[in-house]
Amino acid sequence: MSMRSALLIAGSILATTSAIAFAAESPNLGRVATPEEIAAWDISIGPDGVGLPPGGGTPRQGEAVYAARCVACHAEKGAGKPNDQLVGGQGSLPGDRPPVKTVGSFWPYATTVFDYVRRAMPYNESKSLSNDELYAVVAYILNLNGIIADNDTMDEQTLPKVKMPNRDGFVTFSRGK
Repeated sequence: MSMRSALLIAGSILATTSAIAFAAESPNLGRVATPEEIAAWDISIGPDGVGLPPGGGTPRQGEAVYAARCVACHAEKGAGKPNDQLVGGQGSLPGDRPPVKTVGSFWPYATTVFDYVRRAMPYNESKSLSNDELYAVVAYILNLNGIIADNDTMDEQTLPKVKMPNRDGFVTFSRGK
């Protein structure tokens, strides 16, 4: 059992126990969430890709999803301005000019791009893309940034292996001894 799973189980037991004790003393305001309800909201994907769902997609498939669901805000080929730009900006973080923070210039992990798109996009219908659509549109955005090739497939195995251009641009902390 992974540490994450153990912590989730322990947290769920504690929350359930606390909720039952509270419910016994309250005027019937709500109920304890079921494990299935908790699992539906526990969709975090970290840098290592743990928790990525099954599915997959290519840049070509993603182009169709992007045209249907993303282009209105992010413009053709991710060129949205000023705050919706997804492509370009590589090499713009250091220097005197304001950086251009895009998927290709700023994001350190492809898995967190997937996580963000899964939770928040499309803006007007968040959480509405299927797993295959998510992998495909992320593949398309990575391809537009020159990070993956035209024929690459992104899935739960390949996405965590993508090396983002700014992966080493962040300071990481570990809990040591």
